[in-house]
Amino acid sequence: MRIFKNYAYIWGVKERLNLTIDGALLEAMKVYAAKRQTSVSELVENYFKSVTRPVQRKNMLDMVDELERPDIDPKADLKELFYKEQGEKYGV
Repeated sequence: MRIFKNYAYIWGVKERLNLTIDGALLEAMKVYAAKRQTSVSELVENYFKSVTRPVQRKNMLDMVDELERPDIDPKADLKELFYKEQGEKYGV
């Protein structure tokens, strides 16, 4: 007994868009697209996708990586430094 599964693939219908841009810019974009083995249409479509994509929140690990590195000796006793700072701060 053979069981066949039917799959339906639905692609979005492409629409035409008429743009008016500077001729030198268009030539530069054609060269840019050719170097990347793509088309100007695909570049424009990908740009539109990036502009209309909702802003994603930053990952916590990325945010931690962006923090400034503290100027502390890697061999220092952090516990001792903490108590020294707290003593100076609160006059103990």
